[in-house]
Amino acid sequence: MNPARRLLLTASFLLTCSVFASAKDKPNVVFLLADDLGSGDLSCYGSPENKTPHLDKLATQGLKFSDFYAACAVCSPSRAALQTGRFSVRAGVYSWVATSQNMHLRVEETTVAELLKAGGYSTAHVGKWHLGYDLADGSGDGPDPGDHGYDHWLATGNNATPSHRNPVNFVRNGKALGKVEGYSCQIVVDEAIDWLDNHRDKTKPFFLNVCFHEPHQRVASPPELAARHPKVKQPEYYGCIENMDDAAGRLLKKLDAMGVTDDTLVVFTSDNGSYRTDRANNRNLKGRKTQLWEGGIREPGIIRWPGKVKPGTTSDVPAGLVDLLPTACDAAGVPLPKGVTLDGTSLLPLFATGKLTRPKPLYWFYNPSRPVCVIRDGDWCLLADPEINLSRQNMFRESYIGDIKKTALINFRLHNLRTDATQDKDLSEKEPKRFAEMKKKMLALHRDVMDEAFDWRTVKK
Repeated sequence: MNPARRLLLTASFLLTCSVFASAKDKPNVVFLLADDLGSGDLSCYGSPENKTPHLDKLATQGLKFSDFYAACAVCSPSRAALQTGRFSVRAGVYSWVATSQNMHLRVEETTVAELLKAGGYSTAHVGKWHLGYDLADGSGDGPDPGDHGYDHWLATGNNATPSHRNPVNFVRNGKALGKVEGYSCQIVVDEAIDWLDNHRDKTKPFFLNVCFHEPHQRVASPPELAARHPKVKQPEYYGCIENMDDAAGRLLKKLDAMGVTDDTLVVFTSDNGSYRTDRANNRNLKGRKTQLWEGGIREPGIIRWPGKVKPGTTSDVPAGLVDLLPTACDAAGVPLPKGVTLDGTSLLPLFATGKLTRPKPLYWFYNPSRPVCVIRDGDWCLLADPEINLSRQNMFRESYIGDIKKTALINFRLHNLRTDATQDKDLSEKEPKRFAEMKKKMLALHRDVMDEAFDWRTVKK
């Protein structure tokens, strides 16, 4: 991290927080993020194909959400929202980040790692980053995880290549590692465990951000796991999910062995819906990855925090990745950044009471999708299309930003997700008052986001 920026964050923290808890009162924080995992891809979420005993056990030990959301229907925007607590477009990440773009997570954004670090935490990121590609020393001027508050990091710019088996693109703290033997999820957990044992400051609580590559393409899994799925089109997809479950289980067992399970907040979720739909991967909800229907953005969501979250509980309260920064900061007693528009909400009141007051709706915008814009407010969601025919190409270009910022929204549709999770019935005519209220909220929030969204056309590559 830029030294001046680190000093500013630390000074701001000390000025804001006159009394902060000792290290023993601060929980450790572990985020576990899958890649392209559908909301129905775990056995505890009804998968007819996968057996995921370790994540199933985690769900029995904590809170399982039925309505937990990614921040977009593709990868990088969701990761930006997790890091910043801001809607992804507001944070300047409009789509998945490619090497042909200037777009990345800007150092001007304040991340959960920076805030927890300033609050006395030891921090590490292991796994997929996909918020910028300048990871190896000398590869470019873009920020890496270290510039965003991580003391230690092992990362890939995008997916594990050539596949999850024996990847060649991991970079550790600026040093490219070349070919690493093994499967990506196990490599990532090996690194996490090594950091816990040998590289963190053990006088501090820790924040560990674990981002698996599974089950994003190109998939690979141990043959014995793929062999469990002989009747599906892509056995390795299901095998790699089970391999990820095994890796997650190893990390959770490590927390047990360290004696810190009772002092650790653990979150498991994914970055967007599955690209597969043949085995109820997205719980038979409409849409899939790249689409802002429920199937593209609803995810598994599991939170364990012994003593704070009652074991074996479920919730249908809408929540998501954008809530993780304020939740972690609230749990740690770390003040939120001043002068920054945050869109997420701390989930601690939900843990205590089962209820949550959200000051603004959840919001999504993704230019290739139709619907292009969605909000969720309680049981209800409102969908809209763009007036300008925005590009639906998978590869984002910064030249699209002008039309993205300028377009009006049209073709609004209203759905009650509690009674119509498959979004088949437009209730805009039957619920005119609610429709008008939600349309007003969407238009105001959309304009607020677009006005702040960084314009990458102003940056010379």
